[in-house]
Amino acid sequence: MQAFREAVEAKDMDAVEALLAEDVVFTSPVVFKPYRGRAVTAAILRAVERVFEDFRYERVIGDAEGRDHALVFAARVGDRELGGCDFVHLDEEGRIDELTVMVRPLSGAQALQAAMAAQFDRIGEEAREDRSSSAG
Repeated sequence: MQAFREAVEAKDMDAVEALLAEDVVFTSPVVFKPYRGRAVTAAILRAVERVFEDFRYERVIGDAEGRDHALVFAARVGDRELGGCDFVHLDEEGRIDELTVMVRPLSGAQALQAAMAAQFDRIGEEAREDRSSSAG
């Protein structure tokens, strides 16, 4: 989990993407249906990196040798402070195959939803680019 935390904190989104399993399932705090696949998950995480300000992990919960971890974070979106948690599950190869994000309070989640909605077209473009570059 240390590699994921360090990559996120360094804003090294290529390193974050490299830690994702090809069939990763990403569950957003503001969308009901999970997203499936490395390309779309990486594109969403790049957008999150663009909209979160003052992002910092505050602690990690979980067994260092285990496959389930919780990374508690704080951030700001515009003038809204929010807290949240990244719930991460690792597959047998140590890649992230499940990533669920939860945030609070409601006003922070709403600010995040609005900011991410503004990124929607770019997320789609980046996911398509990533899929086409990895296919060729």
